[in-house]
Amino acid sequence: MSVTTLIKIFIAAMIVDNMVFIRYLGMCPYVGVTGDMDSATGMGFAVIFVTTLATVVTWIVYHYFMTGLEFLEILVFIFTIASLVQLVEIYLKKNVPALYKSLGIYLPLITTNCSILAITFINIDKSYNFVESLLFAFGASGGFAIALIILAGVRERLRFSNVPKFLKGYPIVFISIGLIAVAFLGFKGLIK
Repeated sequence: MSVTTLIKIFIAAMIVDNMVFIRYLGMCPYVGVTGDMDSATGMGFAVIFVTTLATVVTWIVYHYFMTGLEFLEILVFIFTIASLVQLVEIYLKKNVPALYKSLGIYLPLITTNCSILAITFINIDKSYNFVESLLFAFGASGGFAIALIILAGVRERLRFSNVPKFLKGYPIVFISIGLIAVAFLGFKGLIK
């Protein structure tokens, strides 16, 4: 395992194979939380935290406890992610109540965020070792956070723009998402 390989895994997960723009996963919180920059940033950090912890726990569980029980991996992985989200929710409710209120329903939705579950499965499918899995998870969730922050910035600019009446609201948001995705599609194929 060389440093070059680790850097490629990280950059590919964050930018080249971005979970939102290239794989189209996690769209519900992506569209729902990007109304303002604070909630998008908070959700980004929460996703990074939960994804990284979920990867650590699921990698250990899969490689040391699930020999012969691979048919249970979906159930075990979802349970692990749901438990970690509950811990994050309890922490935010107690220590950062403003962020907890701004995230609202989208915080529990991290439990069903398909990108987090996909990251744990991709780690297994690609036979990543522990360090590679951790870098992939951190890069992919960081890419998710970057996507949230980019769209939140675009939506804040759109509020003060002269948008035709028939495009105001979600139509212009989805057009913006498409344009951002096309820009990220330009990175596809740079790292194999």
